[in-house]
Formats: sequence, C-alpha cells, structure tokens
Amino acid sequence: MSRVVVVHGVGRQLDTAETLLAEVEPALRGGVGLALRRDSTLGRPADGDTVCAGYGDLYRRPGTRGEPYYRAEDVEPGFEAELLETWWREAARLDPRIPGPDTGPAASPGPAPRGAVGHLASRPLTVDRVRRALDALTRTRFFGAVSDRLLISDLKQVRRYFTEPELRSAVRARAAELITPETRVVVGHSLGSVVAYEVLCALPPGRKPLTLVTLGSPLGLAKLVFDRLEPAPGQDGTGVWPAAVDRWTNLADSGDVVALVRDLAPRFGPEVVDLPVDNGSDMHSMRSYLTAVETGTAIATGLAR
Repeated sequence: MSRVVVVHGVGRQLDTAETLLAEVEPALRGGVGLALRRDSTLGRPADGDTVCAGYGDLYRRPGTRGEPYYRAEDVEPGFEAELLETWWREAARLDPRIPGPDTGPAASPGPAPRGAVGHLASRPLTVDRVRRALDALTRTRFFGAVSDRLLISDLKQVRRYFTEPELRSAVRARAAELITPETRVVVGHSLGSVVAYEVLCALPPGRKPLTLVTLGSPLGLAKLVFDRLEPAPGQDGTGVWPAAVDRWTNLADSGDVVALVRDLAPRFGPEVVDLPVDNGSDMHSMRSYLTAVETGTAIATGLAR
C-alpha cells in the first residue's frame, strides 16, 4: 500500500529498492516501536506498508556497476570543490583536532599555481589542497569509514543531481511513482530529503495531507542546495512549502556534517518542527536516524491520522 515511502541518499548504486527495504524496514519499525512505548495511540506500519525509492542504479555508467577510481585530481572546480570545502570547514569546527581550511601552508591567498583545479573563498583550490581536505575528512568520526574514492563519488552524485536535469527528473520519478492516495508519510534521508521535498512540491493540492520527515538533510545549505531547489525559494528568501504536506519534522544530529544547517524552520517557515537527535558515532547513518525514538514518533504520528 506504500503508506510510508522512504527516499535514500547518495552512495547506494549497488542497491535496489528491495535490498534497501531489507535494511530500512526493521530500523523504521524499531523507531516506531520505541515511540509506541511512550504513546500507544500512535500509528504502526503493517506488513507491506513501507517501500523504498531506489535510484542508485541511475548513477551507474553503462556497462558498469561501480564508480571509477577517483583521485584528488578528479574533484571538479565549482560545485564539487565548494561542497568539499564546506564539509571540511564544518568538520574542523565540530572537531578541534581536525586541521581546517584556514590552517597550514595552503591557507594563505595567492595567485593560482600550476595544477590548480578550482577556486574557493579567494583561495586557489590546488590538488594539494584537495588532498588536505580529503585527509582531514577521512580522519573525522563522520567520514572515518569512507575512502577518498567514495567521498569524491558522493560529491559527484550531489553535483550531478543539481546540474543534470534528465538525471534529476529520473531520480524524482522513482519516488513520485510510489506516492499513492494511501501514502501518509514520506521520509527523506540526506540527498533523499531534497528529492522528497521536490517531489512533494510537485504534487497537486487537494489530496489528503502528508507528513514529511527529513533526516540529516542538506536542504538549508545556501547556494549549493537551498538556492538550487525546484521550485526556487521566494524573493523573500523563504523556501516554498509543499502544498501536499501539513506536517514536517526535521531531525539532525549535532555532528552531522551533511546537515550543516540543522534547523530548517528559518528557511521554510515556523511550521517545520526541528528536533535534535544523537546518533552516536554514526552521525549521518540512515539506520541510526530511523531507530531514533524522535523519528519513530514523527512517522507514527503521521500514520495515526
């Protein structure tokens, strides 16, 4: 019946909707179970109620199943470089042990040397600077289990979503086709929260209102994400409220580097309920977000309506 639709984030190219569901459904049931211990009047997903919008295969190159072996030289100037430095700066802010962009030999402004691959914040982004960023991020608790290759792949997936209209449309179609008149809750994790938001904005008004739950969302990140949304924010700088949504709960771990702007109410309106969660050492993990009682309560509340 697809009463709950879950949209994943980047890095799931080898998963299908079915393999994702095997991971997502127990975690989601666990979080809802914790919520029901506090309030037994809330809703509970039945067997077959939860579906996942798998779109990782859309990122695969024809004839392959994985990503190329990316190196620092493959980080493109512009979007990828800016997102990398944004993550780097936030990781250094959260963990004083991590050397940030403004420390070390590459911190001083100057003319772009040979080998420069881009330009950020009035500083040339050389290959050495990219390597410093990757070295710093892969030493953090957040990215510690991620290789340089996968980290660069994540950068490219986010960039491609915002810069390749056909891919963007195809990704959104995977989520849109699962939202039926029986759907009550849409959950979006990481980039999946952007996909979910844009799909819900495109739904026509007049249907029974939905509950939106965003987890570790980058929706509030100015310039790179917020200003690139479809539909675009208004002239007053406020994001469009999805007409099909009447409840929106946003959850973010304080150490989640992707959820750089953790409170979305200032961007989208006071109706957004922003809640902090503690995911332990797996700050951005979809599973950790789903097993949180706060997430379970948001989902179960939507199902009870």
